[in-house]
Amino acid sequence: MATKVAQKREYLAMQKAPPPFIWACPEEKNILDWHFIIRGPPDTPYEGGEYHGLIWFPSDYPFKPPDVKMFTPSGRFETGHKICMSMTSYHPSTWNAAWSVATILTGLLSFMLSDEITAGAVKTSEADKKILAKQSHAFNIANKKFREIFPDYNKPEMVDLPDMGKGTPSISASKVVTPNTDTPTPAPAETTTTQIPNPTEAKPIIPLPNRPRAGSYWMPSWRWVIAVVLLAVVGRLSSFVGL
Repeated sequence: MATKVAQKREYLAMQKAPPPFIWACPEEKNILDWHFIIRGPPDTPYEGGEYHGLIWFPSDYPFKPPDVKMFTPSGRFETGHKICMSMTSYHPSTWNAAWSVATILTGLLSFMLSDEITAGAVKTSEADKKILAKQSHAFNIANKKFREIFPDYNKPEMVDLPDMGKGTPSISASKVVTPNTDTPTPAPAETTTTQIPNPTEAKPIIPLPNRPRAGSYWMPSWRWVIAVVLLAVVGRLSSFVGL
């Protein structure tokens, strides 16, 4: 049960973030067998090379270490033989259950770039390694197992791995949005000019006549009423005298 859970975790991790110059996947019929591709890094004798190999895990993985071997001739390892590393069954006492497929293959690539000779390693010249690197892809696509496990890499020309050490994993069908440079530039805001009147052109102020306060109209109106009444009385008396 632990093996199935661990292998599923390994698969998801490899799909999400593969290490530089490395790709791996398990066989469909046996999840304990992981096939891998290692690409030769730049500025090394393996530059331009493509190397196919196998990691096979024990049934009680991750509590026991796996074994590793290489199929593609590289001038560094014997083909089809177990490679002695601290992460393999050669050294079970140094095995760490937290190590993953990515950890193992990163360690293998580092060991490949060194000159240390152990079980499964060979010693060749730099020129031999460069010749084998040029021949590696043709060797791989002639291998039935390679074609079966890696159909996407079974092409006349080598196909880059998801991460070729350039800092950004290759992404297919990515959409780049380019800003529209034809957008018209907005017109500058209009400035409002406030006109200040010229004091020399100001019209003279004409004073209004003084108006009596509201209370001053009461007395003249009252006197007029008395006068009208007196005139009416005098008119009546005159009419009686005339009679």
